[in-house]
Amino acid sequence: MTSTANPPATAPAGTLRQDARTIGLIGLAHGSSHFFHMLLPPLFPFLIAEFGFNYSQLGLLVSVFFIISGVGQALSGFLVDRVGARPILFFALSSFAVAGLMAGTSQGYAGLVLAAALAGLGNAPFHPVDFTILNKRVSPQRLGHGFSVHGISGNLGWATAPVFMAGIATATGSWRTACLCGAALAAVVLAVMVWQRDALDDRQGAWAAVPKPGGAAGAAAVAEHPMAFLKLPSVWLCFSFFFWTTCALSAIQSFASPALQQMYGLPLSVTSMVVTGYMLCGAAGMVVGGFLAGRVARLEGIITVCLLATGVLLLLVGTGWLPGMGAVAFAAIAGLGTGLAGPSRDMLIKRAAPPGATGRVYGTVYSGLDLGFCVAAPIFGALLDRGAAHGIFYGSAAALVLGVASAGVVGAGVAARARASRPMAA
Repeated sequence: MTSTANPPATAPAGTLRQDARTIGLIGLAHGSSHFFHMLLPPLFPFLIAEFGFNYSQLGLLVSVFFIISGVGQALSGFLVDRVGARPILFFALSSFAVAGLMAGTSQGYAGLVLAAALAGLGNAPFHPVDFTILNKRVSPQRLGHGFSVHGISGNLGWATAPVFMAGIATATGSWRTACLCGAALAAVVLAVMVWQRDALDDRQGAWAAVPKPGGAAGAAAVAEHPMAFLKLPSVWLCFSFFFWTTCALSAIQSFASPALQQMYGLPLSVTSMVVTGYMLCGAAGMVVGGFLAGRVARLEGIITVCLLATGVLLLLVGTGWLPGMGAVAFAAIAGLGTGLAGPSRDMLIKRAAPPGATGRVYGTVYSGLDLGFCVAAPIFGALLDRGAAHGIFYGSAAALVLGVASAGVVGAGVAARARASRPMAA
């Protein structure tokens, strides 16, 4: 136990600077991956105007992205454990650049489907890659802050994409130009990662060489089948937690803007800012949530309070009782609750996961995020096509309640395991 809880006695000098460098690079990479979640959704109104698509068709583009990403994420965890995280990170960023080029030159729905698939392929390995590099390159005492920066950067990527993509499309009159600019952005980030590649080498990090547990326990861990972690209920409960909370996020991210436009008669220029506001509030919440996660034993309590508060705000928006700008403000502020819960979520998964399976566990658990986006997007898109704009907000709130239930069961299991281990440690 002590070998994993404490840093090695021979830690090199300058660890703070090295940790900050790795955390910053991973934050930039993770922000880029979340940016490409939103390569196409901010352009939906422009695509409707040019091609006459409906929201169900556009929701399927989101599904294609997350089907590819979800399947790939579960598999890429094994690949990361085998070949290392850094080369896969370079491949992922290259895929984003190609996806932007493909979207910008597409002539119809088939081209956009291919662009969504390429972006999904690039997104697939990010969580196994990110968390493997953080766990192996960052010292244990700063790992919680690394998780916090990781989550904040993802929200900033989501927040930046609508402004970047829709802003360029509006300013130039061309959604294609916006996609090509997105491709250029991915190429720049890739160049930075290659330039700073020594800080991303998960096979050379100071913490990658922490000794494995010895004795019979260590031998058993080595002999354990690589798929054995799939038998753990905690892994699938964490998966379900990601699924439900991401269903809620998908609704807000892709359809809150047109839903507010339908319900409150607000111009698209106003409602398009709700996603950016939601993500910025989420990023602010993560700053505070990072400190809470390190000081609270029962993390599911934080998750419950924060997500239920978010659900209440979304229910109020869905009633249609609020003034227009009040609805926009409530929907944006709801992101604060999800942000506060984010670091506790990641720490809960870390506590629930078995040791020695970093890439595999994160790949499997985080594929629930992809499945949530995949399933939710066409369902909420169909609701919007049928004029049930309030269903976007009611459905989001219901999904958050189910996510709270999953987190509660995971937290109870972690607490029971901790109690059972105390007599053994004594």
